[in-house]
Amino acid sequence: MPVTPLSTVPYTAEQDGAVPQLLDVHRTEAAPASAPCVLLWHGSAPDTRFEVAALARETARYGVTVFVPDWRPDAPDGGRAHLMASWRYVRENAASFGADPGRTVVAGWSMGAGAAVAMALRPDLTDGPLPKAVVGIAGLYGRAARSTGSVPLEDLAASPSTGVPVVLVHGSADTIVESRHSRDFHTALVGHRRPVSLYEPATDHAGVVMSAFDPALGHCVPATSPQALRAGRDTARLVARAALD
Repeated sequence: MPVTPLSTVPYTAEQDGAVPQLLDVHRTEAAPASAPCVLLWHGSAPDTRFEVAALARETARYGVTVFVPDWRPDAPDGGRAHLMASWRYVRENAASFGADPGRTVVAGWSMGAGAAVAMALRPDLTDGPLPKAVVGIAGLYGRAARSTGSVPLEDLAASPSTGVPVVLVHGSADTIVESRHSRDFHTALVGHRRPVSLYEPATDHAGVVMSAFDPALGHCVPATSPQALRAGRDTARLVARAALD
């Protein structure tokens, strides 16, 4: 079934002349009432929700509602206010889109991956209930996460286990962020007895989200290669499964 954004809405208010940040809501007409939802954060290029739109559409085909916000890593706070505002928006408004905010998975790609995973490690900063699960896609976990300002690897030792499952997905052919970063983080999570799984589809940094980098445009576009499409579909299945299990 074709999936297009159900709607595009502002999730921040206009303030001091700043344009409100937008998010897309992806959901199929056949999605059941009170289905789980996914909050999906893009990578380091500001306001590039379109780069993960293909993954969002594919994930929505499993019957979940997917919220994809723009956010600005180049903001003075590194994007934290935008990330946390999108989290609050989903918690407060998912039900109006037919989704269950109590079953929210936070997923992120590239720079968004560390931000997503950090939500499971810093319960003091999530402003209420924790995510059902978190999914880190092609991420780095040894540097400060944009959502918390702390380093996920360091948070493992400093914070008690929340029990929130962590799903790591990383293309084995990734040359932008090598897959060893996810392997090392997986090892650390296992060592701290955190629930975690790791998947390494045979693709590159963009292919893992069903995209391809276009050097002429300077950003990612929907993938066309069979390998990237296959890998991106695997990622969508894993994200959806984290929400539906």
